[in-house]
Amino acid sequence: MPERDGYIPGVPCWIDTSQPDPGSALAFYRGLFGWELEDVMPPEAGVRYFVGRIRGGDVAAVGSIPGGAPPMARWNTYIWVDSADATAAKARAAGGRVAMEPFDIMGAGRMAVLADPEGAVFCVWEAGDHRGAKVVNEHGALVFNGLATRDPEGAKAFYGDVFGWATLGQPALMWTLPGYGDHLEERTPGLRERMGQMGAPDGFIDVVAALNPIAGDDTATPAHWSVTFAVDDVAATTAAVPGLGGEVVAGPFDAPWTRMAVIKDPQGATFIASQFVLDNRDL
Repeated sequence: MPERDGYIPGVPCWIDTSQPDPGSALAFYRGLFGWELEDVMPPEAGVRYFVGRIRGGDVAAVGSIPGGAPPMARWNTYIWVDSADATAAKARAAGGRVAMEPFDIMGAGRMAVLADPEGAVFCVWEAGDHRGAKVVNEHGALVFNGLATRDPEGAKAFYGDVFGWATLGQPALMWTLPGYGDHLEERTPGLRERMGQMGAPDGFIDVVAALNPIAGDDTATPAHWSVTFAVDDVAATTAAVPGLGGEVVAGPFDAPWTRMAVIKDPQGATFIASQFVLDNRDL
């Protein structure tokens, strides 16, 4: 899989997990995904930010909880934008909230933390030196992001206004960014044809994320963004979780195109592990 070098506006580009004790989370992710981890913050910074890498390419990060944020472990989704300031203004105008105003992170880039009208929190990233995840769509790397929502129609309006997203599919909805497929085809010639040969629906090459309605009888789950990692063998991955101090919350179970499990790390951040299974495409 060729490494990425940047994204186009409106595409999820980076993930990190905020942890009460970042250092103690390293053994879990190193053991589960084989990441090489490096603290990229200077000692005097007072916070820690460990970048996880595969073959030297950035995959994700484990960091301290930002000041003022709730003291709970969580995974965060970042979406590439041309301007963090302009996107924050768009989100506010569309009924969302700016949880953290745009700010610079040394020479790495500029970001803001936003929330949609239901309260699902996400970040936007205006790239400087840091150009998002270099390794994706392989074992131990990001393969998908998803929004869990009780108001799909409201979400369509908000994210359409902010990022220009549309949706594909019923009842399983996916966010699409018109033109994204052309960008991918330019990077990987023949990708569109290969997707068609596998049975992917028309328009799937434009997909940037999933839209997952929360069941009406589920009153406990808040609207949120989730992250999904690709794994070669989801059964082997879940078998390793308890020994590393984590918890398998659900699965493994079959889903369209995949077999997946929901996993909680030792400090409580939840994510999905997903194995591509072509035989499951018609589920």
